[in-house]
Amino acid sequence: MKIFKLPDLGEGLQEAEIVEWHVKAGDEIAADQPLVSVETAKAIVDIPSPYDGRVAKLYGEVGQLVHVGAPLAGFEGGAETADTGTVVGEMQVGQEVRAEAPAALAPAAHGGAGIRATPAVRALARQLKVELEMVTPSGADGVITREDVQRAARVLAEAGPAEALRGVRRAMAQNMSLAQSEVAGATVIDDAVIHAWPPGTDVTVRLIRALVAGCRAAPALNAWYESHAMARRLVPQVHVGIAVDLPDGLFVPVLRDVANRSPDDLRQGLERMRADVRARRIPPEEMRGHTITLSNFGMIGGKYASPLVVPPTVAILGAGRVHEQVLAVDGAPAVRRVLPLSLSFDHRVVTGGEAARFLKAVIDDLERAD
Repeated sequence: MKIFKLPDLGEGLQEAEIVEWHVKAGDEIAADQPLVSVETAKAIVDIPSPYDGRVAKLYGEVGQLVHVGAPLAGFEGGAETADTGTVVGEMQVGQEVRAEAPAALAPAAHGGAGIRATPAVRALARQLKVELEMVTPSGADGVITREDVQRAARVLAEAGPAEALRGVRRAMAQNMSLAQSEVAGATVIDDAVIHAWPPGTDVTVRLIRALVAGCRAAPALNAWYESHAMARRLVPQVHVGIAVDLPDGLFVPVLRDVANRSPDDLRQGLERMRADVRARRIPPEEMRGHTITLSNFGMIGGKYASPLVVPPTVAILGAGRVHEQVLAVDGAPAVRRVLPLSLSFDHRVVTGGEAARFLKAVIDDLERAD
């Protein structure tokens, strides 16, 4: 029997969740015919059959996590061999040369460093399946007691079983851990007065245009940083990652070369991109290679934020909720429409002055009437 294993999915992805089998044991299948659909941290990917022939065995059930190199399917015929496959899908973006994002860090093992508890209490925590990091100590000098562990166990029981993070939410947790552990984050905030905008102005498209203006004023924010080499790459094109919030988690598909696209083309690209994300059929190459990120969270709610910068990018612009505010205009109070802005940046690479110049250029562009 020939064994086909989960192939390398590219982008440093090491696991996938089985979404749908397109065959069952005993079916005949042709080479390159869809064999199984799997969900990675990036998208749902169809994996084709590597062989013509009869399927002898399927090695996973729908909903199961499979690691790269683990058996997927067995095919009749020949001695038992293992086909580890090749990369599924081409991950390159044109001829662009860039620093590859470092693989997301794995969660650290819970060793209990810095936690004060006796061996008996630690044993009780293991027995009750309570992570000591989650327990609030009540003993003297911050010591965790048996009662603390038992109280935490009752709370966890009331909360119900733990739900393992899968797919996009798992990747989001890993990326946010990486951002918190590696990036020296800083945020500057300010407002753009957009009272001069004509009715029907496309907020997201205007934000993209303003972001381009910021990159021209301070190119250091449109860059990738290679932390292991302490080197940065300034990128001439502006590829914007657009944060898209869905029940499954946070997606960041990419709009390419936005500086050289018309407003209509950008709007069409946004609509197509969001439709693909909602359908979970966005190609993997459309989820990589952005040089700066835009989060228009104000469409949901909130004025200001401290968005996290995910390596290797070095900046993210957040736009809050548009609202009316009383301002001093020519010495008199007046009601004006205001767009709050939050710019987070990696202070290892970007200076405060560069961030301030970037944000000023963004605001100057947004406050134009055209």
